[in-house]
Amino acid sequence: MLEQHLAALPIILPLIAAPIALILGRTVLSWGFATLVSGLAFILSWQLLSAALSEGVISYAVGGWAPPWGIELRVDAANAFVLLAVTAISTLVLVYSKESIEKEVKVANHALFYTAHLLCLAGLSGILITGDAFNLFVFLEISSLATYTLVSLASDRRCLTAAFRYLVMGTIGATFILIGVGLLYMKTGTLNMMDLAVRIDAYDSSRTINTGLAFIMVGVSIKLALFPLHMWLPPAYTHAPSAVTAFLASTATKVAVYVMIRFIFTVFGIDHVFVDMGMGLILMVLAVVAIFKCSYMATVQSNVKTILAYSSVAQIGYMILGLSLVSVAGLMASMIHIFNHALMKGALFMAVGAVFYRVGSVDIKAFAGLGRKMPLTMAAFTIAGLSIIGVPLTAGFVSKWYLVTAALEQGNWIVAALVLIGSLFAIIYIGRVLEAAYFQKLPESRKSENIKEVSWLMLVPMWVIVIANIYFGIDTSLTTEAASSASEWLFQTNNMLENSALENNVSEANVQEVSS
Repeated sequence: MLEQHLAALPIILPLIAAPIALILGRTVLSWGFATLVSGLAFILSWQLLSAALSEGVISYAVGGWAPPWGIELRVDAANAFVLLAVTAISTLVLVYSKESIEKEVKVANHALFYTAHLLCLAGLSGILITGDAFNLFVFLEISSLATYTLVSLASDRRCLTAAFRYLVMGTIGATFILIGVGLLYMKTGTLNMMDLAVRIDAYDSSRTINTGLAFIMVGVSIKLALFPLHMWLPPAYTHAPSAVTAFLASTATKVAVYVMIRFIFTVFGIDHVFVDMGMGLILMVLAVVAIFKCSYMATVQSNVKTILAYSSVAQIGYMILGLSLVSVAGLMASMIHIFNHALMKGALFMAVGAVFYRVGSVDIKAFAGLGRKMPLTMAAFTIAGLSIIGVPLTAGFVSKWYLVTAALEQGNWIVAALVLIGSLFAIIYIGRVLEAAYFQKLPESRKSENIKEVSWLMLVPMWVIVIANIYFGIDTSLTTEAASSASEWLFQTNNMLENSALENNVSEANVQEVSS
């Protein structure tokens, strides 16, 4: 019975559980309940990925109404791969949050925190699985509203300004997406994304379609914090509670990157986006500028969360760079980096949150001498930092290896060189933190403080992600197989839709000849 509804359960489960977490009220109960629900969502996601890899696309008609008339949920290798990463990170962050939010969120807001987290998880899952363009907007708003709430829950009042800026930029992005979807519906009369793709190809060089594409691309670019539309991200990541930052940095922007990939490959088509509209070069330039500009900005910050925030914008540049190469290898590199970057940033922000829990600050100066006082936390930060740099035997190396390889396959030596140069910036900003932790002494003013390692509730999820960084840097079979299947499926879908449109055009031309 449940197997029939497997595609819908990762959305329905956290959506129903969210108000229950609020009703439970007490911290321990709401925390345990939210963690259990997220863990079940992870198990369901694993089953969906296995089914998608073995059986192909899974289509679920909501309410029994067949698409394109009804709302469709579609699970394939691509979105199941990203969904697995989202639910895994969500579960680990919830385990970590039990103690983390004690110091960063008022007790009265703890139940609200878990409720908003589950709503955000439901929204992100819905964005990934839905096959309906308007439903995608609805789920986007569910996750966004929950995210604004999560960012605003920190005890530091600066979080309110950060949340408001995020709200303004997020609303602009959502409005652009809604206008774009509305224009597509006005022209084609459908909202089903697969049906949209077929009908869009029938309207060659339509201004309405092109305008809709432009609105959607700009709106999604705001949501994924693509340079120069990233202004909301650094303050949001800096002032949000550490558990929130770890969750958002690992999931929200990655889902937005997937949405861009989905629209390009399965709705508009790569020929229309990259050839007719010339967006390939635009995305490549913005990605390269993001890598250099934001990596440089990371090197001059003093707040470690701000350093990692700018680093996140730079890493998004790597994902878009792989996409802009318009090849199976390039898209595969982007998909791998979506997964691997979730591991890197999840571990880094958890480690920084542990430092804040013990020291009460995340300034670089506060890290002085912590290599001895908090050895496990700083070891986790070190390994995840090496992964960001791209050191061999870490997940980050695998991402950059495939990205460089994809660029070299096209003879694009400049892009390959830029990827390697970007790693040099990472050495600088990660190195500054490690230098303070391991080569500077604990300040005299802090020697009287009882600074010690955090509890296992914070260390275990942190180290699970760290070990995953190492494991997926050594054994790449799971990530490469899933990313390869996802990339090939996206290109096959794109080619199938373009061939279908070509056949329709030929048939129409033959009909016109006969009638004349």
